[in-house]
Amino acid sequence: MERARKVASLVQIEPYLDRKPSELSGGQQQRVAIARALVKFPRVLLLDEPLSNLDARLRLQTREELKRIQQETGITTVFVTHDQEEAMSISDLIVVMKDGILQQIGEPQTVYDEPTNLFVAKFLGNPPINIFKGSVKNEMLRIGDSEVLRCDGVSDREVTAGIRSEGFILCSDGPLHCRLKAVEVMGKDTSIVSVHEASESPVVRAIISTDGALQVESDMRFLLKSSKVHLFDTITGLRIPFEE
Repeated sequence: MERARKVASLVQIEPYLDRKPSELSGGQQQRVAIARALVKFPRVLLLDEPLSNLDARLRLQTREELKRIQQETGITTVFVTHDQEEAMSISDLIVVMKDGILQQIGEPQTVYDEPTNLFVAKFLGNPPINIFKGSVKNEMLRIGDSEVLRCDGVSDREVTAGIRSEGFILCSDGPLHCRLKAVEVMGKDTSIVSVHEASESPVVRAIISTDGALQVESDMRFLLKSSKVHLFDTITGLRIPFEE
């Protein structure tokens, strides 16, 4: 009983020990399930999509609790999720798998900044990475008819170009032209939704800081941050490194 109360205190459900399951909220029931696993003081804790049935607010709250519990107990925890935001926020080490095959393993920010292939690049990122058909000629990346970025060390070839949503800089004479579709104000940031004929998705989404006045025109022009641009082989999907 002492061990049960200790674990109940750890997951902050001690005031609810006398309640029946039907009298608990979704978040409290989730904590009970975690407490049942923790009470055995396992060497490894396996959690298979433990937050999938919770609403957005409870997911965030319970995610923070899981992080705290892991840090306090020091128990090695394997957390399985299809939610890339959960994976990025809760883990010390990310393992990305596809069809049971390991794609990449590393620290969250490293995997985000240096995806080993197109699948990993698409999996991590919210909004998702923008994907374009492109080509490299004379060490210049071309998207559509425009040369948009220098990529030293890459031979002439067709490529798939991925641009993170935060990789755009509004500029009146920027080389990348996109046709404006919508502007979504999100507090500290603004999402510029546009279209481009070389885009794999129906829209291109650029996240721009709202610190200054935003000049909105039908023809949106962007500079690109080289650290937020990734090139991939069109056949293998492997990332092509280049010098910035």
